[in-house]
Amino acid sequence: MARRIVDLAEDKQAHEIALLDIRTQSTIADFFVICSGDNDRQLRAIVDHIDAQVQKHYSLNPRIEGSSDTGWIVIDYGDVVVHVFSNAQRDYYRLDRLWSKVPPVVVVQ
Repeated sequence: MARRIVDLAEDKQAHEIALLDIRTQSTIADFFVICSGDNDRQLRAIVDHIDAQVQKHYSLNPRIEGSSDTGWIVIDYGDVVVHVFSNAQRDYYRLDRLWSKVPPVVVVQ
Protein backbone atom coordinates (compact mmCIF):
# COMPACT_ATOMS: atom_id res chain seq x y z
CA MET A 1 0.00 0.00 0.00
CA ALA A 2 2.84 2.42 0.78
CA ARG A 3 4.29 2.03 -2.72
CA ARG A 4 0.83 2.59 -4.20
CA ILE A 5 0.53 5.83 -2.20
CA VAL A 6 3.81 7.03 -3.73
CA ASP A 7 2.28 6.46 -7.18
CA LEU A 8 -0.91 8.26 -6.16
CA ALA A 9 1.08 11.28 -4.95
CA GLU A 10 2.94 11.30 -8.26
CA ASP A 11 -0.41 11.31 -10.09
CA LYS A 12 -1.05 14.76 -8.61
CA GLN A 13 2.48 16.06 -9.32
CA ALA A 14 3.71 15.89 -5.72
CA HIS A 15 7.47 16.27 -5.61
CA GLU A 16 10.34 15.19 -3.40
CA ILE A 17 8.44 12.01 -2.56
CA ALA A 18 10.15 9.73 -0.05
CA LEU A 19 9.02 6.34 1.20
CA LEU A 20 10.74 5.45 4.47
CA ASP A 21 10.66 2.05 6.14
CA ILE A 22 10.65 3.03 9.83
CA ARG A 23 9.93 -0.42 11.31
CA THR A 24 13.41 -0.71 12.84
CA GLN A 25 13.24 2.72 14.47
CA SER A 26 9.65 3.14 15.64
CA THR A 27 6.48 1.36 16.62
CA ILE A 28 4.13 4.18 15.55
CA ALA A 29 3.95 2.92 11.95
CA ASP A 30 5.75 0.73 9.44
CA PHE A 31 6.17 3.30 6.69
CA PHE A 32 6.20 7.07 6.21
CA VAL A 33 5.43 8.62 2.85
CA ILE A 34 6.62 12.23 2.74
CA CYS A 35 5.88 14.54 -0.18
CA SER A 36 5.53 18.19 -1.09
CA GLY A 37 3.12 20.31 -3.08
CA ASP A 38 3.45 23.83 -4.42
CA ASN A 39 0.25 25.46 -3.12
CA ASP A 40 -2.88 24.92 -1.02
CA ARG A 41 -4.91 23.64 -3.94
CA GLN A 42 -2.30 21.05 -4.89
CA LEU A 43 -1.93 19.87 -1.28
CA ARG A 44 -5.68 19.30 -1.06
CA ALA A 45 -5.70 17.53 -4.45
CA ILE A 46 -2.90 15.17 -3.34
CA VAL A 47 -4.68 14.32 -0.08
CA ASP A 48 -8.09 13.89 -1.71
CA HIS A 49 -6.68 11.63 -4.44
CA ILE A 50 -4.75 9.42 -2.01
CA ASP A 51 -7.72 9.19 0.35
CA ALA A 52 -10.22 8.32 -2.40
CA GLN A 53 -8.03 5.66 -4.01
CA VAL A 54 -6.97 4.01 -0.75
CA GLN A 55 -10.62 3.92 0.33
CA LYS A 56 -11.60 2.39 -3.01
CA HIS A 57 -8.87 -0.27 -3.18
CA TYR A 58 -8.15 -1.03 0.49
CA SER A 59 -11.40 0.04 2.23
CA LEU A 60 -9.46 2.06 4.81
CA ASN A 61 -10.68 5.26 6.40
CA PRO A 62 -7.77 7.32 7.65
CA ARG A 63 -7.44 9.82 10.39
CA ILE A 64 -6.54 13.12 8.72
CA GLU A 65 -4.97 15.98 10.66
CA GLY A 66 -3.97 19.43 9.47
CA SER A 67 -5.15 21.38 6.47
CA SER A 68 -3.79 22.77 3.27
CA ASP A 69 -3.67 26.30 4.68
CA THR A 70 -1.34 25.17 7.50
CA GLY A 71 1.00 23.54 4.99
CA TRP A 72 1.14 20.13 6.65
CA ILE A 73 -1.47 17.39 6.35
CA VAL A 74 -1.04 13.97 7.96
CA ILE A 75 -3.00 10.98 6.69
CA ASP A 76 -2.80 8.11 9.16
CA TYR A 77 -3.63 4.64 7.85
CA GLY A 78 -2.10 2.89 10.87
CA ASP A 79 0.79 1.04 9.26
CA VAL A 80 1.38 3.83 6.73
CA VAL A 81 1.47 7.50 7.66
CA VAL A 82 1.49 10.06 4.84
CA HIS A 83 2.90 13.57 5.35
CA VAL A 84 1.92 16.11 2.70
CA PHE A 85 3.85 19.36 3.09
CA SER A 86 4.04 22.78 1.53
CA ASN A 87 7.61 23.57 0.52
CA ALA A 88 8.02 26.08 3.36
CA GLN A 89 6.72 23.72 6.06
CA ARG A 90 8.85 20.84 4.81
CA ASP A 91 11.94 23.05 4.98
CA TYR A 92 10.96 24.21 8.46
CA TYR A 93 10.19 20.82 10.05
CA ARG A 94 12.81 18.79 8.14
CA LEU A 95 11.09 15.48 8.83
CA ASP A 96 13.44 13.83 6.34
CA ARG A 97 16.42 14.85 8.48
CA LEU A 98 14.73 13.65 11.68
CA TRP A 99 14.41 10.17 10.14
CA SER A 100 17.79 10.28 8.35
CA LYS A 101 18.96 7.03 9.99
CA VAL A 102 16.22 5.19 8.13
CA PRO A 103 17.25 4.41 4.56
CA PRO A 104 14.62 5.44 2.01
CA VAL A 105 12.86 2.66 0.13
CA VAL A 106 11.81 4.97 -2.72
CA VAL A 107 12.74 8.56 -3.55
CA VAL A 108 11.07 10.47 -6.39
CA GLN A 109 12.36 13.93 -7.15
